[in-house]
Amino acid sequence: MQTSFTPEQLKDPATQRSNEVLRTCVHCGFCTATCPTYAILGDELDSPRGRIYLIKDMLEKGRPADEKTVKHIDRCLSCLACMTTCPSGVHYMHLLDHARDYIERTYKRPLSDRALRWVLARILPYPTRFRLALLGGKIVRPFARLMPDARLRAMLDMVPKRIPPVSRNDDPQVFAPEGEKRMRVALMTGCAQRALNTDINDATIRLLRRLGAEVVIVEGQGCCGALTHHMGKSSDSHASAAQNIRAWNREMQGAGLDAIVINTSGCGTTVKDYGHMFRNDPLAKEAESVAAIAMDVSEVLIKLGLPQGDRKGLKVAYHAACSLQHGQQIKTYPKDLLRRAGFEVVEPKDSHLCCGSAGTYNLMQPEISGQLKARKVQTLEAKTPDVIAAGNIGCMMQIGSGTKLPVVHTVELLDWATGGPMPRGLRVDGGAEVPVLR
Repeated sequence: MQTSFTPEQLKDPATQRSNEVLRTCVHCGFCTATCPTYAILGDELDSPRGRIYLIKDMLEKGRPADEKTVKHIDRCLSCLACMTTCPSGVHYMHLLDHARDYIERTYKRPLSDRALRWVLARILPYPTRFRLALLGGKIVRPFARLMPDARLRAMLDMVPKRIPPVSRNDDPQVFAPEGEKRMRVALMTGCAQRALNTDINDATIRLLRRLGAEVVIVEGQGCCGALTHHMGKSSDSHASAAQNIRAWNREMQGAGLDAIVINTSGCGTTVKDYGHMFRNDPLAKEAESVAAIAMDVSEVLIKLGLPQGDRKGLKVAYHAACSLQHGQQIKTYPKDLLRRAGFEVVEPKDSHLCCGSAGTYNLMQPEISGQLKARKVQTLEAKTPDVIAAGNIGCMMQIGSGTKLPVVHTVELLDWATGGPMPRGLRVDGGAEVPVLR
């Protein structure tokens, strides 16, 4: 694709990077075949190719974003399926990140949109605030259908029936390995996940320790920045990321780390991109060091080696989170691990398509998200599984709200298969509380 940025425009690092991305696009249209929003809406401007044209026009002319451009960019899930299928290697993620930042700086949204985005940015990345919001949502939830705004209804629909108690395992501390120490890792405990499902981190800690890892919960870590990053709020997202970079580097320079383990794949995609995000920042070297050892939990478990398990007689439908299969290009590890642990693994039709969660997408674009959820649930249930497994809390909440089948994190099943408790989602009555790990 030919571009016509001026030398002055190209002095801006973000524009320079977007120019590089744009010039790799050859207009082939392969991306339209795997784009969920194009499949649903059938509008070329709701495909990656269409959005690339809109972004190019906006950036080259240096004009403020207009309503039309914003509408189609907002409809993008950031699922990155287009990057998997692109034969030219177009790094659509970096182009979209720049476009969203540009929109945030040049476009004044309607008051209701600004208010919603402000609330999400001020609540979701903070576990205590989010937990309080969920408790309030439980009170209001019976009246959700009376809400005039579909986005407000979507927010209340997200409130789980059971809000887990605070887990002390998420506090800064060190968990010793069981047996010989083979690895020293930091576990990213996340933000929204700490309010929605504390069992995931607990299971991850038990499993890693069982396989010989010393697990560190590093003081000072917090939200990865993905939630605000995808809303174009770059100052907020970079502040969150910088806090993590400094915290993990202190640990790396102290007792040392072999890996930073991430069990929420949406966070993993962002942390692995810290090097790019901070390439022109004083923290560039530290950010690159963090990104270099950031790993999805499945990558670490493959390195540690999971013991071969007996057949469990349980059929698991594996949902591949977009941020894992497209963002991080990790496609086989979770399935390999589940099979090695003794589970029968099946995959739904069109497993490359998004479930519609996509960070805050299900809250800001509930109609499109709802259609994607319905399709994903239908394809998963068609496999008649006993349980659905995924590696991302957002996907788990989204799919779980549309099916009666239990939905659990992959590590919960692997922990159970190697000596841990049965996942709470598989217990008939929810079961007793899992004791604090020590």
